[in-house]
Amino acid sequence: MSLPVTPKVPFGGDYNPEQWPEPVWGDDYRLFDLAGIDTVTLGVFDWGLTQPTPNGYDFSLLDRIVERATRQGRMICLATGTGAHPAWLARAHPEVTRVDFEGRRHRFGQRHNSCPSSPVFRRLSAELARRVADRYADNPSVVAWHVGNEYGGACYCELCAAGFRGWLRDRYGTLAALNTAWYTTFWSHTFTNWDEIEPPSALTEHWRGPDHTAFQGITLDYRRFMSEAMLTNFRDEKAAIRESSDLPVTTNFMGMYRPIDYHRWAEHLDFVSWDNYPPDNSSPHWMALSHDLMRGLKGGQPFWLMEQTPSMTACRDVNPLKRPGVMRLWSWQAVAHGADAVLFFQLRASRGACEKYHGAVIGHAGRADTRVFREVAELGAELGRLGGATLGARTPARVALLFDWDSWWALEISDGPSRLVRYQQVVLAYYRALREAGVDVDVIGVGADLSGYQVVVAPALHLVKDDLADRLAQVAERGGSVLTTFLSGRLDVDGNAYLMDVPGPLGPLMGVRVDEWDARDADVVNPVCLGAGADRVEVAARLVFELVIAEGAEVLGSYQADFYAGTPAVTRNAYGDGHGWYVGTALDQPGVSWVVRQVLDHHGLTGPYPDVPGLETAVRVTADGTRLLFLLNHDAEPVQVTATASGVDLLTGTRVESGRPLRLDGHGVLVVRAE
Repeated sequence: MSLPVTPKVPFGGDYNPEQWPEPVWGDDYRLFDLAGIDTVTLGVFDWGLTQPTPNGYDFSLLDRIVERATRQGRMICLATGTGAHPAWLARAHPEVTRVDFEGRRHRFGQRHNSCPSSPVFRRLSAELARRVADRYADNPSVVAWHVGNEYGGACYCELCAAGFRGWLRDRYGTLAALNTAWYTTFWSHTFTNWDEIEPPSALTEHWRGPDHTAFQGITLDYRRFMSEAMLTNFRDEKAAIRESSDLPVTTNFMGMYRPIDYHRWAEHLDFVSWDNYPPDNSSPHWMALSHDLMRGLKGGQPFWLMEQTPSMTACRDVNPLKRPGVMRLWSWQAVAHGADAVLFFQLRASRGACEKYHGAVIGHAGRADTRVFREVAELGAELGRLGGATLGARTPARVALLFDWDSWWALEISDGPSRLVRYQQVVLAYYRALREAGVDVDVIGVGADLSGYQVVVAPALHLVKDDLADRLAQVAERGGSVLTTFLSGRLDVDGNAYLMDVPGPLGPLMGVRVDEWDARDADVVNPVCLGAGADRVEVAARLVFELVIAEGAEVLGSYQADFYAGTPAVTRNAYGDGHGWYVGTALDQPGVSWVVRQVLDHHGLTGPYPDVPGLETAVRVTADGTRLLFLLNHDAEPVQVTATASGVDLLTGTRVESGRPLRLDGHGVLVVRAE
């Protein structure tokens, strides 16, 4: 099973007509026609409407909503409605609500409010999915099923405690193996009965929040368990859908979302979809990394952009507006990185509750003459002209960046060396350097096949498990480069330190060992000198300074201050026909970019415009070999470069000639079908 079958890139988004009187629906579809909206996601939070009582189902309203969308010729992504449970369920079965990190049993309210281990929740959510799928499976307008919504949160109730113990039995088999993995000889923690094990929370192993734990192994396993418990909820509903439908099934991920390991989920989704809400209004690299992570979850298969705001969000303390042209630019960026659908939340603004000020294609007044609506309509027209040209197209990346939830979790729950080091920021710095150098990047899990890549970048690979060290060594042996950084190779799969020199099993590949490390406040800078002679540059380093001893590696950069001045900070080690590159400190962005450029230049992989940082390029290749070249100007000012290929811009029909000047307006986009 793969992506939904559609004639073009689906364009539309979340539509909640149940929130509006039915006469408004006609106005909505008239405006949808004007905007080129051809796809609606329906019923995401309809459980309370479709099952208003414990023993009663009422699909009359959803029937009218689906029938209207079908009559209007829209493709439908139909949700099971289980994104939040109804009030009667919490009243009848209080155990269905979550117990939070502080041990408090929640009452009905909000969303993400269901215990994933509750047998009642599992049974009733699966039953609703079963009935929805059975009722609408034969509707030809339904192209995909949408299970739940933005899975997340955690529960610490007795049901989850019992589930955790069962999960541990399956994982370890014996208490002896568990005690070894968790290092329970420390602080008198040896367990002699499975029932003695408690979920790690503020009442047990934690203090000062979820990231401060006395036993990292226990907390690491609970995060794994909770991620898989929610996956079980998804699988329950998918299995129920499969009883009557073979259409693709998905749920909306949230990019770099720490609580859930999407690599463990990916094989169970027919296609990946995700919601793009960047942390600020100027985050092209953050978004690109998230897109590439989503594309990498299923071996490069395109994904759906399930949600983005057309204008602003509403859930943050400050919610900036997307400037003119930015919504279009970010939408095309998603397509450039593998999106086969461009969808919004929301199509019409809610009148009440917490999302009434969240951006929408259609505002409360229902006008078609707003700036936001005009920009949406213009994008809809462009996607109409594009047709199906990009559908199924793949990204021919020769560079891989490893993204590992276990390393993320393990690094940020460790006591020492520094809680100021954040995994996502380290990864983003190296990804940004790659993208600014103009290379396409596959962001993949540590278990993925590495044989097709010339360069593998593994920032902050804190936890090295299974045969990963051997597979990284094989990349270098055949002539490739492996780049890793400080705080890598420290822990095994259980979160215990390797009984060997740092960087553990990566040491032979890197040709270094680390005996000590120094952690300092964020305002402490140790300059690092990179290169030599006329090419010598000095950059800043912060947070963690590993005292690196070269054991065969060539020194490319050295510290300039403190008692370890003159010692290695950046090294390159010949290994087989390739190299292992090691960065022992948190370099600033110019420093990271210098190192990354050295690696890329060594392989001749630098892109066409590496010195135009605001200009993003990407390539997708269709099944028949057609190359689609994307150029995206993230600056508000125009940029002019020289075209590197001849072809036609699919958005305007304009001819592009190789070697000739090529101009992009501020926030401009070109999609060139290369000849």
